[in-house]
Amino acid sequence: MEDDVVLSAPLFVNMDPEAARALIASMSPIEVSRGDVLFHEGERADRLFVITSGKIKLGRRSSDGRENLLSVQGPGEMFGELSLFDPGPRTATATVVADARLLELAHSALIAWLETNPTVALHLLKALAHRLRRTNEALADLVFSDIPGRVAKALLDLATRFGETVDEGIRVAHDLTQEELAQLVGASRETVNKALADFAARGWVRREGRAVVLLDVDRLERRAR
Repeated sequence: MEDDVVLSAPLFVNMDPEAARALIASMSPIEVSRGDVLFHEGERADRLFVITSGKIKLGRRSSDGRENLLSVQGPGEMFGELSLFDPGPRTATATVVADARLLELAHSALIAWLETNPTVALHLLKALAHRLRRTNEALADLVFSDIPGRVAKALLDLATRFGETVDEGIRVAHDLTQEELAQLVGASRETVNKALADFAARGWVRREGRAVVLLDVDRLERRAR
């Protein structure tokens, strides 16, 4: 099952299965716990990571100490590949949200691999383009959407990637604290909690600690528009 998850990462999409497994075998497995920091913003970038299990958050911190959560990555996703095409310091800090297993690959090893498998570079570029599109959408949401709309959209996005169908709807174990969820939406914890409380009162969601059950996806989708 974990092999299937890893092979779904953009690095391996449409790669010959035998070649993909050979590349996986050359990667180093690591296990990390919630709160561990894989790298800090501004550090030298020399490797990428593929997530086998667990969740990783990518965030940036302003000069006054405020943190903005750029994204939450889960199984089958990868991060740290940006510097492969644009060498330079890390643009974000990667922190473990839920205990995770990862595969790491040094950029020098990947470049050598790309020389014999150049089509892999196209898949990496597609992954970067997808990430850029998501970033543009997030910027547009900050400008044009109100906070409840952004909360609804964030819940739907998390449900698409981490949701599990249950009798009442979709249960999303996002593993984020209230503060982290607020950082993901780009708002204060108080205003995000107010939006969630309103959704719960309307019967659209039910909160369960670091998880939420989406009870009325249609209403949330309309609110997210």
